[in-house]
Amino acid sequence: MTASDFAGLRRVEQQAGDAFTAGVVLYAGSDSVSFGPRLKALPVSALWHL
Repeated sequence: MTASDFAGLRRVEQQAGDAFTAGVVLYAGSDSVSFGPRLKALPVSALWHL
């Protein structure tokens, strides 16, 4: 997981401004990783676990 994986979400964030609440990239890892105040990388398993 790298910052470049968020390129599309960063464009949406810039265009949407304050209307952008959060962006999430799902990946096959096991850790939740923050890529900024409103961007996160979450493991796919987060869909099934709280």
